[in-house]
Amino acid sequence: MLQTSTLQFLKQLAKNNNKEWFDANRKKYEAAKEDFTASLQTILSGFSKTDATLVSLAPKDCLFRINRDIRFSKDKSPYKTNFGAYINAGGKKSNTGGYYLHLQPGGSFVGGGIYQPDADMLKKVRQEIDYNFDEFKSIINNKKFKAVYTKGISSDSEWSLTRPPKGYDENNPAIEFIKLKSVVAMSPLSDEQLTDKKFEATIIKAFEALYPLIVFLNKALQG
Repeated sequence: MLQTSTLQFLKQLAKNNNKEWFDANRKKYEAAKEDFTASLQTILSGFSKTDATLVSLAPKDCLFRINRDIRFSKDKSPYKTNFGAYINAGGKKSNTGGYYLHLQPGGSFVGGGIYQPDADMLKKVRQEIDYNFDEFKSIINNKKFKAVYTKGISSDSEWSLTRPPKGYDENNPAIEFIKLKSVVAMSPLSDEQLTDKKFEATIIKAFEALYPLIVFLNKALQG
C-alpha cells in the first residue's frame, strides 16, 4: 500500500507548483517517489507471473519523470501533480500496447491499451478488430474485464472519429471500435484504495483483466 504522506505530498505540490517550494521539499518528494517505486516493484513482481514479457522490467523502466515538458505548453507549471508509470516490455517510451497506473489524489486510475498509435499501427489494429471481431468482443465482454472496466473501452469524442475511416462502412458491426483513435480501458481508483493494504493486489487484478486485450492489440502490430 501507499503511505498517506505520498498523497499529501502530491496535494501540496498541486498548491505550490514552483521550483522554490519543490527544492525546499525535495526530501518529501524523494520519499514519495521511493514509496511509489516500492509499490510498483511489488506490482511488477506479481503481474509478471501473468505477462512473462515484463519479467525483466524494473520500476525505473516504467516510471515517468515528475518534471513537465513546458516548451510547447501555455501552462508553465514545472511539475506534474501525479506519479505515472507505463508498464510495457519495450519500456515507458514504447507505443505498443501496455498497462498504465496514474496516481493523483482525487483523480487516480488504472488501465491500459494502446494510446494514439501512429497511422500504420492504427491501421493494423483496426484491421485486427475487423477481421477478428468475435475474439475482440469475447475479450471486452469477459466477466473479469467488465468487473474492473465497467465502462468498457473508452469511446468519448476525444478517442473516436465522427465518421468511419477510409475503407470501412458505417454498417460494419465493429464500426464503433474501428472508429477509435486509441483503444484504452480505464478504471478509477479512490484515495482510500491507494492506501489500502490490498492496493498492489487490486492493481495486479486490474492488469490481469486487461492482459487478453494487450495480447490482442500487440498481436495486431506484429502482422
